[in-house]
Amino acid sequence: MFEFLRKAHGAPDRAAESVPEAKASAVGPLMAGRISARMAAYGLAGQGAVARDGVSLARRGFLGNPVGFRAVRLIAEAASAIPLVLQDAERRYDSHPLLALIARPNPVQGRAELFEALYAQLLLSGNAYLEAAPDGQGGVQELHVLRSDRMRVVPGPDGWPVAWDYTVGNRSHRFHMADGRAPICHIRSFHPQDDHYGLSPLEAAARAVDVHNAASNWSRALLDNAARPSGAIVYRGPDGQGSMSNEQFERLQAEIEANHQGARNAGRPMLLEGGLDWKPMGFSPSDMEFHRTKDAAAREIAIAFGVPPMLLGIPGDATYANYQEANRAFYRLTVLPMAARVTAAVGHWLSGFMTGDVTLKPDLDQVPALAVERDQHWRRVGEATFLTAAEKRALLGLPPQVEGA
Repeated sequence: MFEFLRKAHGAPDRAAESVPEAKASAVGPLMAGRISARMAAYGLAGQGAVARDGVSLARRGFLGNPVGFRAVRLIAEAASAIPLVLQDAERRYDSHPLLALIARPNPVQGRAELFEALYAQLLLSGNAYLEAAPDGQGGVQELHVLRSDRMRVVPGPDGWPVAWDYTVGNRSHRFHMADGRAPICHIRSFHPQDDHYGLSPLEAAARAVDVHNAASNWSRALLDNAARPSGAIVYRGPDGQGSMSNEQFERLQAEIEANHQGARNAGRPMLLEGGLDWKPMGFSPSDMEFHRTKDAAAREIAIAFGVPPMLLGIPGDATYANYQEANRAFYRLTVLPMAARVTAAVGHWLSGFMTGDVTLKPDLDQVPALAVERDQHWRRVGEATFLTAAEKRALLGLPPQVEGA
């Protein structure tokens, strides 16, 4: 009884003192409960995910839309082609197990192919998943990019992911956290209304994609069903009749096919006999409005991906003075921020399987589009007499110089 009173008056509980305090987010359980409620609402209880329709979005915006296809390929290919450097607080590595793993991540892919698939998944779905195949000794043997539409995050009681489910057809595999190490590197874009999944540029440009596809379908239907010829030959006989005999019609048709069709007859003037009049035809204002709507939708898709419309061949855009400026802005505002964020996440994740804390980042000095800017930056830093050699190296992103090196 006295023990109970001591506890009631604030005496410390020795059993509670023996349990270490867990440092976690106070709102984590709220996030986990909200996710469970949404799973139950979608009929997905126990599956650890919320229904997401990324497949149809990728089909409409990438597989079935040339603007989205080219924007994704342009960013992914440019970002994956950037050389990478690995360094820590002391030096920059020329050879390292992590560099060797990235250079040959698996038997069928190289560094460029792996990162191109990783960037493309991030652009299409807002999420990118990289699997680390263990080597049996606590390290990583291979790296594989997993499809985002097949991956589901399994949150724990504190709201943080504790596992990932990868489902193909009726078969599913669960990746568990082991010894505090995540077998999956989940890279996601910012989403203001989702705790575990990112927002893709395609989702933001979904309406523009639908408008662009609808305009393309309308143009196709116009060609198939109601295409307008370049002009018409109108017959007015001497007595005002508007019909020709079968012999006259066949003769006129044969002359047009023989003398005015085909590449060799392009531009040849047409000689018409009495009673024949040429009436040119063109698109109506409503027809031309569809073309302007299609160009506007294409520009919105390009803006959502961060690609200057000039680089995609979209007419009517004069924001940049020339193509070189547009290409430089493309690298500076779109490619490099994505490459820096993804490579930093991959390097931080892989360093957990190895000894030492290293940083993986793009080598800005080897990007041709930024050669002029980098030359100016190096020259300004080199000519700054008020800076020490160590400060100059820090401004250039280089590690401190090792004594005797």
